[in-house]
Amino acid sequence: MSTAVARTRREAPGAAGTREEAEGAKAAPLAPGARLWPALGAVYRAQLSRARVARIPLLFVATFQSVGIMVLMRGVVDGGPGQEARAVVAGSSVLVVAFVALNLLAQYFGQLRASGGLDHYATLPVPPAAVVLGTAGAYASFTAPGTAVTAVAGCLLYGLPLDGLWLLAAVVPLAGAALAGLGAALGLLAPRQELATLCGQLGMSAALLLGVLPAGGLPEPVRLLRDLLPSTYGVEALAAVLGPRPHWDRVVLDLGVCAAVGAVALAAAAWAYRRAAVR
Repeated sequence: MSTAVARTRREAPGAAGTREEAEGAKAAPLAPGARLWPALGAVYRAQLSRARVARIPLLFVATFQSVGIMVLMRGVVDGGPGQEARAVVAGSSVLVVAFVALNLLAQYFGQLRASGGLDHYATLPVPPAAVVLGTAGAYASFTAPGTAVTAVAGCLLYGLPLDGLWLLAAVVPLAGAALAGLGAALGLLAPRQELATLCGQLGMSAALLLGVLPAGGLPEPVRLLRDLLPSTYGVEALAAVLGPRPHWDRVVLDLGVCAAVGAVALAAAAWAYRRAAVR
């Protein structure tokens, strides 16, 4: 009996230590989640690399489409610094952003949701805002070369000055953020992948019909719809600086509205991502 008790006492500390190790392993804290800005940079670089490989042919299509529209409109719109010529060039330039940032991003997030790809991002310690902002930023940045080529070609075609194209450095990210946020929200909220593709196509068609055509000849209901389109304010700002005497207060106001709409659109896209990731 005494021998058994002694053996039990000798083994007890080891058993207690094993239990303490098990409890310590259960109580060990998880690794901290990634911070917003480093995670955003990582997602941005990954998406930009993916877009550079997979989306270059589509960027050529978007640029060719916008230049083709300007060539067609040249038959009915006179050259020179008139309001119609400036509207066509500015609208066609921003249309490249709409094709990539709105249309393709809506299709991408719709496909990601339908294929279960959101589950992969949900398992990573990455904030939802970083996924949406990084992807949207990559798609918006991807449109910069095509927008610049379209704007330069339009100015040469319509006889507009080139010195105002520096504003593209502000118009592309602001209009791109607004359209990318809208496209991401449409893709994430659409119940089916086909509906996400349809919403992206309709959004791009709205940017084409309401952004390229001069606003002066549009009916009042159509002009109200045009004011609801996020890219309209980027188009107005770019068209203003292509004229001889731009009103800079109006340009700053249009860019401010575009930035505010972009912030709201990206916030809505982040909310839609959280909603889709937990379902």
